[in-house]
Amino acid sequence: MRQDLNMKKFQVTIHFEMNEELMSLVPQHREYVNELIENGTIDHYVVTMESQKAWITFSAEDKQQVEEFLSKSPIFKFWTYEIEELFVVDGQHYRLPAVQLN
Repeated sequence: MRQDLNMKKFQVTIHFEMNEELMSLVPQHREYVNELIENGTIDHYVVTMESQKAWITFSAEDKQQVEEFLSKSPIFKFWTYEIEELFVVDGQHYRLPAVQLN
């Protein structure tokens, strides 16, 4: 299910506390995240263990749809999070590749 180009972008900031139960569910969570990346729902997925935070950029219709995606993760119950709609999204991955003449 490739996402529509007119979808809105949302940044989710997730806070978690690592424990054994959460760690045991990470492989299932990664399968789910990979699925969302492959179908265009997730643009970026970043995790730091230093501060036990994650950042996910979603393409979605609204915040409710983002919450629906989040709630399907096997580690959802370990999170507190904020969802913010983005106004500007720019970067290397959103631009056309540079033309290289042979």
